[in-house]
Amino acid sequence: MCGFRPFFVLTAASAVVMMAVWLLMLRGLLPATMPGGSLFWHSHELIFGFVTASIAGFVLTAIPEFTKTRPIGRPALLRLTLLWIATRLAYALAGLWPSWLGLWPAALFNLALWVLLLMQVTPPVWRDPERRHLSFFWGLAAMALLQVGYFVALAVDADAMAWLRVTVGVVMMLIVIAASRVSMSVVNGLIEQGRPGQPDPGDVGYLARPPRRNLAIFCIGACSMTEFALGHDPVTGWTALAAAAAMLNLLNDWHVGRPLFTRWALMMYAFYWLIAVGYALMGAAWLGAPLLPSAGRHVLMAGAMGLSIFTIMALVGRIHSGLWLDRRPWLPVTAALLVLATLLRAAAGAGPAAQWALALIAVSGALWAACFAIYLAVAWPVLTGPRADGLAGCDEPMDRDAGHAGDRPC
Repeated sequence: MCGFRPFFVLTAASAVVMMAVWLLMLRGLLPATMPGGSLFWHSHELIFGFVTASIAGFVLTAIPEFTKTRPIGRPALLRLTLLWIATRLAYALAGLWPSWLGLWPAALFNLALWVLLLMQVTPPVWRDPERRHLSFFWGLAAMALLQVGYFVALAVDADAMAWLRVTVGVVMMLIVIAASRVSMSVVNGLIEQGRPGQPDPGDVGYLARPPRRNLAIFCIGACSMTEFALGHDPVTGWTALAAAAAMLNLLNDWHVGRPLFTRWALMMYAFYWLIAVGYALMGAAWLGAPLLPSAGRHVLMAGAMGLSIFTIMALVGRIHSGLWLDRRPWLPVTAALLVLATLLRAAAGAGPAAQWALALIAVSGALWAACFAIYLAVAWPVLTGPRADGLAGCDEPMDRDAGHAGDRPC
């Protein structure tokens, strides 16, 4: 019931399992039998496994709400869930069957997953009179095509990693697009409106302005395509700095005073900052600074991706289960630990700290995985249990005027 339930469980569980497997492979304690080796598997699965599960959970819940259409049915959701699991197994076990078969089952399963997901998302966003949410379709279609490019490049011994680098840029664009939809409710207090005992937030006046958002998306896309074409080049460095500057410009929309200083607004504000810092570090590396581009890229992947996914799951998973938002201290503490894990991973590719790279990667990876293990433990009763408010489906909790009895603990 509801797209976020199985896919948010899979998102958190895959973060823990995939990171643990990667760290064991890195230490030589687990053989990497899949084609391309452990680095390709690690990069691909965290993007097209972990991130794709979170995207599926979000769009299958948000698109019906945005477009006022019916949510996904149980049979279709079950097919998508089982297909996601099959794609993970097909890649992990690809080294155990004949070499001529290789990654083709994984490629076909992944393509089928994108086709089914697009079949769910496209009709409602296309039929919307203003087509305000068509950007989600273009983002999902781009990720599907990039994944096809990755598998083809791997099959012909081309630079498959280049396709994954472009995909990171597309995910950054999707984060900006998704966050712009959610941030106005968060900063303006609308997401808490109607909560028993919660005062009316009044008119805060925060608006996610399209010009700044579109400029940031354009600059991120320009950086991604330049890196794909030129690789490690000063021109790529300048486009990365342009993307960083555009993200810092986008942050000006958020500077509305006290409403910014709530846990939810600050968590979203922080992952915008992480996108800006990630591109700034990559730009500096390509322009000759003593650090590796991977330092900035992991700020994007472990930081911006990880924190944005954690934040959206904590928001959507509660509200659409009929519960008000969680105010317990575990949430900001875990978010802070995710940022700490990101900084440790970035340090592994920067300056003198690079001599302790393996230790920093191990500590960072374990801490990052632990954050999602905490989320899974706390959110499990909410994501897998029945609603306790008497409503059905993915409805938000009733407000006080409708007779809501109040927040119920997990």
